[in-house]
Amino acid sequence: MTTVLETDEHKALRAAVAALGTRYGRDYLTKVIAAGAHPDELWSEAAKLGYLGVNLPEAYGGGGGGIAELSIVLEELGAAGCPLLMMVVSPAICGTVIARFGTDAQKQDWLPALADGTRTMAFGITEPDAGSNSHRITTTARRDGTDWILTGRKVFISGVDIADATLIVGRAEDARTGKLKPCLFIVPRDAPGFERRQIDMELHGAEKQFELTLDDVRLPAEALVGDEDAGLLQLFAGLNPERIMTAAFAIGMGRYALSRAITYARERTVWRDPIGAHQAIAHPLAQAHIDLELARLMMQKAAFLYDSGDDAGAGEAANMAKYAAAEACVKAVDQSVHTLGGNGLTGEFGLASLITASRVARIAPVSREMILNYVSHQTLGLPKSY
Repeated sequence: MTTVLETDEHKALRAAVAALGTRYGRDYLTKVIAAGAHPDELWSEAAKLGYLGVNLPEAYGGGGGGIAELSIVLEELGAAGCPLLMMVVSPAICGTVIARFGTDAQKQDWLPALADGTRTMAFGITEPDAGSNSHRITTTARRDGTDWILTGRKVFISGVDIADATLIVGRAEDARTGKLKPCLFIVPRDAPGFERRQIDMELHGAEKQFELTLDDVRLPAEALVGDEDAGLLQLFAGLNPERIMTAAFAIGMGRYALSRAITYARERTVWRDPIGAHQAIAHPLAQAHIDLELARLMMQKAAFLYDSGDDAGAGEAANMAKYAAAEACVKAVDQSVHTLGGNGLTGEFGLASLITASRVARIAPVSREMILNYVSHQTLGLPKSY
């Protein structure tokens, strides 16, 4: 297989994004969150530099790259302490789905705006009673003449308050079999019957979480993305990038926490030598670094396979990358906080909030247990228990 190690262009992109992230940093994001605002300045500058649309086609104002490039952007911003979570949703999921399956009109309408950051799109799949089981989605889409009528509920949908539209996963009846099949629809934020309620979260982030209600939301025929009979393929075309980008998010966060702990361990002196000279401090940090590097390798493999058009191979690798990165992130954050002792719980060092944030990658967009289920029966050929 062709190597997945980074090209010189990738290394240059990584360095350039790291420089941008360093200019903003964790303090910037902390102030934004405390003010209940959004990281608009960073989002706009990243867009102007071409980073937000790096994976989108050049014909529509993008960079012509792939998820490999976009994951580098998110990872480096995360490593600088200022990740942009909406990158997972807007360019990675929605932008990819529209670029691959959207109509010419949808591409013209959305891709340039997603690339230059002037518009964002949220993604709605999770439901209160479905959890990780996408086969239990109950949001239904029925035809009414040439229009579609959407009815249902979604939960834990990020950034709906700032998004211009939400890509909603519903299910429509297959005329041939009578069974429900997944379909994707672009729902404008001001569509009648489309309501949102913010969820009170212990997790503090710039991107808020919402419950959505679709009460007979009427959409024109052109709101349907792609072919209504290819919904499952289109859905996973967005979910695989989501998993890869979640891995990038986790790796960046783990690297940020680890860098703070390493600096502290080099400088903090309790006895005669800096605490980093003691193996009880040094070895767990070294192990955390190794785990993050290994997770990145799997993320790079997943991105390479996806960008090469190997959807099946990318599905397995993306799930593994997301699992490995989440575990590495949680352990890196935990060890970093522990290295700082009491200081690790202070606002001054800003690591304690990552204890909660790091768990997001274990839970979303799919739990680690469901990934183990996937690997068990898809890769190992073991029977299903569900």
